[in-house]
Amino acid sequence: MIELFTSPTPNGHKVSIALEEMGLDYEFHTIDLHSGEQKREPFLTHSPNGRIPAIYDRDFDLSIFESGAIMLHLAEKSGKFLPTDVVGRSRVVQWLMFQMGGVGPMMGQANVFFRYFPEKLQPAIDRYQSEGRRLFEVLDTQLSKTEYLAGDYSIADMANWAWVRTHRWSGIDIDGLEHLQRWHKSIKQRPAAQKGLAIPVDLRLLRDGNEDSEETKDFIKGAQTMVQGVKKD
Repeated sequence: MIELFTSPTPNGHKVSIALEEMGLDYEFHTIDLHSGEQKREPFLTHSPNGRIPAIYDRDFDLSIFESGAIMLHLAEKSGKFLPTDVVGRSRVVQWLMFQMGGVGPMMGQANVFFRYFPEKLQPAIDRYQSEGRRLFEVLDTQLSKTEYLAGDYSIADMANWAWVRTHRWSGIDIDGLEHLQRWHKSIKQRPAAQKGLAIPVDLRLLRDGNEDSEETKDFIKGAQTMVQGVKKD
């Protein structure tokens, strides 16, 4: 049994999608980022860096933090979505690391400066949105050669898709990236991907880009509080 400690963010969704795709038994615990729960015990026992997601695998008495490490563990545990041969495994891990080291950090910073930072620093916004678009173009080029990033559908696709699907929130367009768009729509139709997006709650704002909803305004307010390092009363 897996215990998942998560919040409705792209990194959180990466793991919940993987768990749904792999059919592993799990239960989830919602971590309230706005209150700073991720910075306190008992969560820090599972994630020393104070970031979600984290898991506790009861079968091994093992806590794991860092979403990429979690996905590798789950794939190995289930025997799914990660090839066992050296070449196939390497291809999947490369594209997983591409998301961990590139897509996630660049889109995360685009979110901070485009959505949450109290001042509009246009050079910073342009920098991260431009780099996000460049990384999307890299994905598009790869997807012009293969149906999925490493050939067959894998944890690399789950990880990158969980971020790419939020491109509107980061202010990054995917116009003209036909292969990326095809891939995005294909994964969006997978029942397990849709179930994973509803864990721990069905947060629709990153899916539909509705900036006028109360849900969106509340989310932005909470994110601004975290970015500015101000605790809620």
